[in-house]
Amino acid sequence: MLQGWTPPGLWALLLWLPGLLASGSDFQHHRYEEMVRALFAVQNECPYITRIYSIGQSVEGRHLYVLEFSDNPGIHEALEPEFKYVGNMHGNEVLGRELLIKLAQFLCEEYQARNQRITRLIHDTRIHILPSMNPDGYEVAARQGPEFNGYLVGRGNAREIDLNRNFPDLNALMYYYEKNNGRNHHLPLPDNWEQQVEPETLAVIKWMQSYNFVLSANLHGGAVVANYPFDKSRYPRIRGRTTHADTPDDKLFRKLARTYSYAHSWMHKGWNCGDFFDEGITNGASWYSLSKGMQDFNYLYTNCFEITLELSCNKFPPESTLPGEWMANREALVSYIEQVHHGIKGMVYDENNNPIRKAEISVAGINHDVTSGVDGDYFRLLLPGTYTVTASAPGYLPSTSTVTVGPAEAIQVRLQLRVNTKTQHKDGKRQFV
Repeated sequence: MLQGWTPPGLWALLLWLPGLLASGSDFQHHRYEEMVRALFAVQNECPYITRIYSIGQSVEGRHLYVLEFSDNPGIHEALEPEFKYVGNMHGNEVLGRELLIKLAQFLCEEYQARNQRITRLIHDTRIHILPSMNPDGYEVAARQGPEFNGYLVGRGNAREIDLNRNFPDLNALMYYYEKNNGRNHHLPLPDNWEQQVEPETLAVIKWMQSYNFVLSANLHGGAVVANYPFDKSRYPRIRGRTTHADTPDDKLFRKLARTYSYAHSWMHKGWNCGDFFDEGITNGASWYSLSKGMQDFNYLYTNCFEITLELSCNKFPPESTLPGEWMANREALVSYIEQVHHGIKGMVYDENNNPIRKAEISVAGINHDVTSGVDGDYFRLLLPGTYTVTASAPGYLPSTSTVTVGPAEAIQVRLQLRVNTKTQHKDGKRQFV
């Protein structure tokens, strides 16, 4: 399913595709069938750089479709980072869904027009766009419409479960490990976790397990601010307020959030929807604390850095406002994708130039490691500066390098590990220690 399966019957939608990309470029709210047709229209218009695949189904059986952009769709190319956008996690927060449909149309159109910036982005990045994580909730909200939609109508899935409170809670384990020098990345999932989450959440977690995502954003509505981890506070409320819960990559997350905020037409101004956020960004926990959220889960379970983008005061804005919202977000959506190309990246090899998967890449002074993918490639987002980087893997001696990161493209650092030849005797046999 994760490798491009398309259910029978949906190919019939292709009969509707000629001319749909042009008409789909008009701004409108898309019900589920309309959204699917719009995505297939993009794939039909740009078949050599796109692929549509389903990561699973909602409670009511609607497919969670992802549209991929790449110069080699369906293939992970070594040293090419994987990026994702997720929209409509809350079914009644619909602007992100429409912006991602429009972004897909824009990328296709600009690639065809030979826009150098977009062409380079698609050639150098594997971009995955999931316009709607909660199609069931959207249909509930859409039946109410923009004029009458309640603040919570359609927020949850068909079982009225809030999907952004439905991921395994790894923060509590992380905060325990912080005090006991425990693991700082890829934390273990609890027993029977698959039975404890909703089908939409399960599909997204399986998606994360199948792709080595580096950077992500989750699009919401109801405020205008770029929210970064952690969402869950380490401490109880103090004088009625929760406190900032920083990750080891707090400065980097602030920079990622500012990248979107300052590229947005007005987010960075701070005053929006009756709230003030300095520079248009906030730490999640300092705003309000929540458990089992998706952005914290990305950071604690995978190699992916994710922020949450709150994009509109009105959760279900009228269609007449969509063109202005697109113009406000277009540059920010593209600029944020480009951030996946900063820091360091490279291959981890053994002495015979065989790639090593799941090698741990640590950066001195930042207590959060990443791991190499199945092809031995790794990606570590970093701010400009000089870093000491160490790769390690069971059975090998660690390898350390010093690297200076600039403000432009990621620096390639090849890390080669030598077999640990120290042995001990046990029952007359030699083995690695």
